[in-house]
Amino acid sequence: MEIARAAAGLFVRRGLRATRAEDIAQAAGIAPRTFYRYFATKEEAVAPLYAAGARRWAEAVRSAPAALSVPEALEHAVHHTLTPGEGVSAASWEWVRTLMHLADTSPALRRVWAEVCRSSEDLLTSILAERTATPADNVAPHPHPHPHPHPHPHLRFTSAVASAAVRVAVESWAAGTSPASGAQGPAALALRNLGALRGFAWGAGEAAGA
Repeated sequence: MEIARAAAGLFVRRGLRATRAEDIAQAAGIAPRTFYRYFATKEEAVAPLYAAGARRWAEAVRSAPAALSVPEALEHAVHHTLTPGEGVSAASWEWVRTLMHLADTSPALRRVWAEVCRSSEDLLTSILAERTATPADNVAPHPHPHPHPHPHPHLRFTSAVASAAVRVAVESWAAGTSPASGAQGPAALALRNLGALRGFAWGAGEAAGA
């Protein structure tokens, strides 16, 4: 993560084009060959930061009180991860904004962001499978290392919808100039997006033909 923070700091201060992988290695206090042991390109160096934020939100869905429905758990996670001061400071959100702007101008960085979003979506799918499991799902030990190796297709769709609601909120906020808190902050926008999905069949059992 130290390498990722060093890369983000240089990208924010100098810009992506003016930053070399060797500069990131020097800022992180490592040799260039060590940098390339972990990352193939300078853009990939910030992937752990992107991933940490995405994982924090997904894990907040996992840790939401069991009594909450899926939409309530999603909103709970938004409140606890996208609100400045709840895990991420307002200053850190401004870093997020700059990194999102850089992704808009760099196809390589945009690919990194897209890959992180896909991984987060896969994680959310497994978390939703855990939250919506019925007692019958756990009658006998599962032969696979993961309790839901083949989740219901609707769960994959659900995680894609929920992930898109949050991703679009963050990207929309980053594209503007509003502060991270308030009516136009990422949390408020994400809650608005999720609210627009009222009536959506969040559970696999609610899906048509399930």
